[in-house]
Amino acid sequence: MHPAEAPAYGENLTRFAPGRVGPGLTDDLNEIADLMVGKGDVALDHHYGLWYDRRREDHERVRRMSGDVWAPFYEQPFARSGQGTAWDGLSKYDLAKYNPWYWSRLKQFAGICDDRGLILFNENYFQHNILEAGAHWVDCPWRSANNINETGFPEPPPFAGDKRIFMAEQFYDVSNSVRRKLHEGFIRQNLNNFTNEGNVIQFTSAEFTGPLAFEQFWLDTIRDWEAQTGLHPLVALATPKNVQDAILADDARARVVDLICFRYWWQTKKGLFAPDGGQNLSPRQFERQFKGGTPTDEDLADMTASYRQKYPSKVVIASGEDEDMSHGGWAFVCAGGSMPNLPQTTDERLLKAIPHMQPWFANKEQRLWALREAGKQMLIYGAGGEVDLSSEPGTFRVNAVGRDGKISQAGTIEGGGKVKLPDAEVIWLVKE
Repeated sequence: MHPAEAPAYGENLTRFAPGRVGPGLTDDLNEIADLMVGKGDVALDHHYGLWYDRRREDHERVRRMSGDVWAPFYEQPFARSGQGTAWDGLSKYDLAKYNPWYWSRLKQFAGICDDRGLILFNENYFQHNILEAGAHWVDCPWRSANNINETGFPEPPPFAGDKRIFMAEQFYDVSNSVRRKLHEGFIRQNLNNFTNEGNVIQFTSAEFTGPLAFEQFWLDTIRDWEAQTGLHPLVALATPKNVQDAILADDARARVVDLICFRYWWQTKKGLFAPDGGQNLSPRQFERQFKGGTPTDEDLADMTASYRQKYPSKVVIASGEDEDMSHGGWAFVCAGGSMPNLPQTTDERLLKAIPHMQPWFANKEQRLWALREAGKQMLIYGAGGEVDLSSEPGTFRVNAVGRDGKISQAGTIEGGGKVKLPDAEVIWLVKE
């Protein structure tokens, strides 16, 4: 542990450096939230650590000779059993018991975020452990050698080419009764930890490219928990496209979903990037095969408008784990996207107005997207386009919205018919 280098390690909610608090060590949770506010971030996306101690960063696949671990530690969601020896030299995990420090940190941070109007994305799983480099699996709590729960994964691990690991197919197979029960308990723990926090959104897994069957199982477990508790957590559907569409077409499971997240597929002018789920490759491995680039603001607006029309009760966000899906700006929000990447200089009056408006498909021929609060206001993206205001008579004050989010008045227009918009990328019309 090198405290002088620690600030470069980034924020981590469940990293533990005994006796040391600060950036890159045991992070001060209030400081993380304050930093988010200062940067204009509205959500933090959290998953558990890839391994407990940093010795495994050498990516070797060998058993450690001892438990001589050095801080900082990336605490896991499961408790140690005090029995046997895992491959990191410490005692084996008990997947039926949970690490109280890990879960209390997340709950505390959710409360801190709630006070500041911030959101926590809680990734139930982290797929990175079960694919790609073999070292990702050797210290994983779910590996049979590392727990007391008889998870039934093969030992020794089936390294491909003595290097890679492909455990996703077995990990996501819930036909094994032991693993199924452990998965159910773990999913419920993710829900039980946040029963009083309305700003936590539950995601299946970081880097999720799993099959439809596991997503169905995850949602069924949440639905059963809801029936037993009478509670309804916020649930995101962030999956490959074929899995996402199948869930949304399934009324019983779609009712569990509050939020559609574009993360593992997208459309660009060059083509559709939409690998099927369950192919046992990571998102980055699929992306290396795609030559169509990443989506623009207008690409995301097209995707969003389509899904908001089909599923008007669902929130839509575009939130990438890297930068692929982080371009959702003015077109995206005007198409009905939530949590857009708008400038911090955006006029406060406009920010307060947007939540009162709903998607309004005013012009399907042009690439024009709009939000509307009927009889009161509209926010329209589409420079110089024409909009049909036949259902909106009266005089509207025209506000041109700059790319910096600042507003300048541009006269008035009369509704009641088709109207040519001023030559500005974003127009905010407010009823006089």
